[in-house]
Amino acid sequence: MRPSRRPRICHVFADGFMIVDGRRLPCALGRGGIRTDKREGDGATPAGLFSLRCVHYRTHRAGTPLTTLSRQPILRSHGWCDDPASPLYNRLVRLPFPARHERLWRQDRLYDALVTIGHNDRPARPGRGSAIFIHVMHPEGEPTEGCVALRPADMRWLLRRARPGDMVRIAPPERKSPGLPLRQDLRKRRACAGVAIN
Repeated sequence: MRPSRRPRICHVFADGFMIVDGRRLPCALGRGGIRTDKREGDGATPAGLFSLRCVHYRTHRAGTPLTTLSRQPILRSHGWCDDPASPLYNRLVRLPFPARHERLWRQDRLYDALVTIGHNDRPARPGRGSAIFIHVMHPEGEPTEGCVALRPADMRWLLRRARPGDMVRIAPPERKSPGLPLRQDLRKRRACAGVAIN
């Protein structure tokens, strides 16, 4: 019997980096920074350990992403409820929808692909934050409304490696990314030294 695979952890730090498998990926975070006491509308990215749930994507823009995570195409009728008074708070909804929500079918490219994460969803506690995703970064690297955003190429790289059971750990605001010899830095040093890299 094969041993079970340990979950991959994507580590996110307040200085704007996600570290995955020794690779450092620039990321944008919430305009309100990282908070351990996330509240609806504060613009903050919540600290904590969260499961990677499902990939939602725009087929005609991004194609079907290469990933073993659950996948669901985004439709024009898809929204996400961010109304704490609604029984469907922090859930995918069909439009038209009477309570407050955001549309997932956007004119910009930020939701061409997104990953829902297990923040405040099982169960959803009113007012503790909603619609926290990993999605595509704005071309100018602008802060998000609380999500984690990656460059398009890095998003594709992450999705190819992600497996069911993998998680994202968003560190508290005082934690910065470690100054360790990450994989790409080690590759550069070895290349300069003439050492073969597999």
